[in-house]
Amino acid sequence: MSSFRVIVAGLGVQGIKRRKFAGGDFVSTVDPLNEAADYRSIEEVPLDTYDAALCCVPDQPKVDLLSYLISNGKHILVEKPLWAEDDAQIARLQAEARAKNVVCYTAYNHRFEPHYVRMRDLIASGELGRIYRCRMFYGNGTARLVRDSAWRDHGSGVLHDLGSHLLDTVAFWFGQPAAVFEVISSNCFENSAPDHVVIGSESGEVRIELEMTLLSWRNHFVCDVFAENGSAHISSLCKWGPTNFTKRTRVLPSGRPPEETVELVQDDPTWALEYAHFKSLCASGAETDLSGDFWLNQELRRLGEDAVARAGK
Repeated sequence: MSSFRVIVAGLGVQGIKRRKFAGGDFVSTVDPLNEAADYRSIEEVPLDTYDAALCCVPDQPKVDLLSYLISNGKHILVEKPLWAEDDAQIARLQAEARAKNVVCYTAYNHRFEPHYVRMRDLIASGELGRIYRCRMFYGNGTARLVRDSAWRDHGSGVLHDLGSHLLDTVAFWFGQPAAVFEVISSNCFENSAPDHVVIGSESGEVRIELEMTLLSWRNHFVCDVFAENGSAHISSLCKWGPTNFTKRTRVLPSGRPPEETVELVQDDPTWALEYAHFKSLCASGAETDLSGDFWLNQELRRLGEDAVARAGK
């Protein structure tokens, strides 16, 4: 793409990261509260100065912001999850984006984590045989920061934040599941909203367990996939490195399996890779597909209601 000009809407932690990786494409910022931003509202930004917007804003204003941008023919990268009060709003955004021939892309940067891609490819290869079970744990220690936030400590809490990543990862590796997820446990140990949640599915071909918490004082991710011919495991992410991917090959009838481990020690590559992917979608005229967001919104809304109810008991 010879000329691609982007603005950043929402100059917080995520917006500052997005601005950095937009590099020379970056034009200006908009934020109603951050005095360092160039504009206070999206309507103030001259439409002829940008081609796309990187939207790093809270959930509530997302739909209205995206509608404005789409109606004016602007491409959009919006931070996950694409939350809406009802499914019809997401369907409308998709229809409008397709009518305007613009890309509306929801950012799940972990899809570009090298070991996530390695896991997807291993599963797709069929080498593991039948997949029996997948369990993931994702934790950070941001409970106090979330509690002190004016807008983050509400609703379903960690389920909305980290659970959206985990559910998207399930879809990335196994395809969008038809199985029903249920809340196994939900607690408010330090926060008003749930800060430790476990959800799972026992009804699908692959049994899945997802645990998320704001109370892991050392940031960590771990995943175990158990299968017919062996197992595969991820420990940590590049941003917290080192990160390891281990594949174990089953020995019959039993015994210590041979294993292969790939260790990476590198800076987080996901932000740059995702931005490049977004640009390629815009350049190729890719059709907006929000079916994954539609599914996630339904799951997060249903699970969130249950998580809040359980944590309140």
